[in-house]
Amino acid sequence: MNLPTSVVITGCDSMPVLDQAIEAAKSFKPIPEAEVAALLARTKDAAKEGEFEVFKNTDEHDGTIKQPKWLEKAEL
Repeated sequence: MNLPTSVVITGCDSMPVLDQAIEAAKSFKPIPEAEVAALLARTKDAAKEGEFEVFKNTDEHDGTIKQPKWLEKAEL
């Protein structure tokens, strides 16, 4: 939530999880720019190849690969 965004989507499968997400949003305090820059510098090499973000660069977590009908236009 420290980055510019218009929407943050979290999974909420129960009321306690929803309450936790709401409390996190209410109590959020942005990280100072200097700390963000230090964090990005420390993680730059690990993030370079996307090795730890297989949900972004593989089909491993894309359910629509196995269920292409999910992408079809729903009839109203």
